[in-house]
Amino acid sequence: MSTPVLLAIAAGGIALLLLLIIRFKVQAFVALILVSIIVGLAAGLPLETIPATETEPETLGIIPAIISGVGGTLGSVAVLVALGAMLGRIIEISGGASSLAGRFTGLLGPKRVSAALTGAALVLAIPVFFDVGFIILVPIIYGFSKAAGLNPVKFGLPVAGIMLAVHVVVPPHPGIVGGAAILGADIGWITALSMPIVIILGFLAQYSGRFLNRREFEMLPATADTFRAFGETESGSGSGTATLSKTEAPPSAGTVLTLILAPLALIMVGTVGATVFEEGTGIRAVTSFIGAPIFALLVALAMAFFLLGVRRGWTLSHIGEVMESALPPIAIVVLVTGGGGAFAKILTTSGVGDALADTLTATGLPVLALAFVVSAVLRLAQGSATVAILTTSGLLAATVAEAGYSEVQVAVLALAIGFGSLGFSHVNDSGFWVVTRYLGLSVADGLRTWTVLTTVLGLAGFLLTSIVWFIVSAVGG
Repeated sequence: MSTPVLLAIAAGGIALLLLLIIRFKVQAFVALILVSIIVGLAAGLPLETIPATETEPETLGIIPAIISGVGGTLGSVAVLVALGAMLGRIIEISGGASSLAGRFTGLLGPKRVSAALTGAALVLAIPVFFDVGFIILVPIIYGFSKAAGLNPVKFGLPVAGIMLAVHVVVPPHPGIVGGAAILGADIGWITALSMPIVIILGFLAQYSGRFLNRREFEMLPATADTFRAFGETESGSGSGTATLSKTEAPPSAGTVLTLILAPLALIMVGTVGATVFEEGTGIRAVTSFIGAPIFALLVALAMAFFLLGVRRGWTLSHIGEVMESALPPIAIVVLVTGGGGAFAKILTTSGVGDALADTLTATGLPVLALAFVVSAVLRLAQGSATVAILTTSGLLAATVAEAGYSEVQVAVLALAIGFGSLGFSHVNDSGFWVVTRYLGLSVADGLRTWTVLTTVLGLAGFLLTSIVWFIVSAVGG
């Protein structure tokens, strides 16, 4: 099949995917699987797998390709997402978020409460999903805002912005982990490169939030009622998050920081070991094992099990219930990630990836810019950052594989895709509604503030990623 036809099929598949999700409200996982089948049929993939011959390699059938794509992606993603969710849930229930915010405020002083909350949010967002983490911090945002006599959007806007930035580029979040699996990117390098960038974006979120908040926004009546009632009852914010008993003290901020940073440190050990030690040596094997993301998160979860659970008097059954309660909410995230892997596999098997690679080579378009732009357009069109990352990764997988990029360069490309999915959060994004409703913003004010902030952070993240790309390319890394 000719290259223009294959590219047209890919474009039509993406358009159909967006139409199903946006116009007809089809659930993202179902839409991804359905479009995968349609694209496979249109591209001429066989209904059954054709065995390899002496002259031709094996050609997967449509359904086997979908199964392979789902399994190949979830094999590396599902365990990471599940372990990360359980770790975040234990931190949430134990009151660790409050301790973290209080500690940052104590260090920076009461005049820098907004900066303190933003810093605490950055750290908390590493193991906790964006919407969950933001809802966890809502009572803290309300409390500080009420004490300062300010609209909660003053504190909440930069907090939400940096949490979303972490969500799209820092493992173990599903979008970047799934994209890394599709591209063959190293999780350790992604972690090492993304953390300094999001720290810089934390400062930008703070200053941008201050600029966007230079005018007063009228709070939605329902949010205003909730905010006025905050602190007058035992339930507080009404956010629905679990709370501690009156006799149970929250863990120290140091303990929470240790639990969050420990897996990152272990992953770094594996990445450094793979760079420093020769392949086949015992020390490299040990560092690779220690630095495997699954092992690192398992260690952190075991530490949380003891430090936040057993040592603080939780029963084993209660700890088990807390960990298990983290799993149902992530089921849909895992399924969508698997659906993205299936779509990527169909694109690769059908030859769309090779056709795109040939087209890019002929036009001379910079792949880094393409990664960002495609992801940003998909994010703008259908709202899901995870779907944008996975779809873009699938489209570029063949291009990246054939270009012979280094491990570091592939990790940088994954970050460019992630930052493309950060911007343009608007009414088709569930996160838009979470942020605007809890902060009391109307749709128009949300577009003026939250949409602008996410877009600024996405562009800035891509700019910083581009600088890293040029440095890495210059030194031959």
